[in-house]
Amino acid sequence: MKFEDWGLIDYSESFQRQLEAVQKIAQGEMEERVVFCSHPPVVTLGRSSDETDVQGWSGEVVPINRGGRATYHGPSQIVIYPLLNLTQSRSEFASKDIGAYLRFLEAWVIRALGELGILAERKEAGAEDGDKSFTGVWVEDRKIASIGIAVKRWVSHHGCALNLRPDEKAFSGIQPCGFNRRVMTHVEAEAGRQVDYGEMKALLTRTYSVGR
Repeated sequence: MKFEDWGLIDYSESFQRQLEAVQKIAQGEMEERVVFCSHPPVVTLGRSSDETDVQGWSGEVVPINRGGRATYHGPSQIVIYPLLNLTQSRSEFASKDIGAYLRFLEAWVIRALGELGILAERKEAGAEDGDKSFTGVWVEDRKIASIGIAVKRWVSHHGCALNLRPDEKAFSGIQPCGFNRRVMTHVEAEAGRQVDYGEMKALLTRTYSVGR
C-alpha cells in the first residue's frame, strides 16, 4: 500500500485532492493509497447532521458528503483518508461491502492504539441496533476517533479523525456525532504520555493490513 503525508492542509484543499485521486483510481490511472494529514480548526457537517449539532461554534463550517454528523478537525488530530477501490474483494472485507469496510477502519485504529497500551473497542451494541452515531473507536464510554466515509464510483474517501492531544477549541460549540463534547477523549489522556503526529503515523502504517 502507498502511504502519503499531506501535513497540515486546509480542509477544502484536501477534499479536492481526494476527489481528484478518486477519479484517477476509479479509472485505473492511480494506485490506491492511504493519506495522513491534519487540518486547521474546522467543523464538517456530514449527511446526517442535525441543526442542533452546531450551537456556538464560531469557526469555519463545511457541509460535506461523508456519512455521519458534525465533527471537529484540527491540528491536535491525525486524520486518515484511505482511498481504496471497494470493488476489489479482500480478506478483510468483501467487494462493495461498505459496512465491513467501516469495521475494518475501526479494527485498524484499535490495533494501532493497542500498540500504546490503550484498550480501545468498537461499540457493538450501538452498531447492532443500527445507531450509526456509535461508529468510531471508543475507550470504555469515551470516543477517541470519529469515522465518516463517502464512496464515489466505488472508491472510498474521507475516513477517520483520531484525537491525539488536548485542544481547547476542539468540539467547543458542537455536539460531535450527536454526543455531548465531554464524551471525547484523546491519545495522550489514555496513554498517559504525549504521542505526536509522527509516532502515531508510524504506528498506523505498521499496523495497516489489507489483502486481496
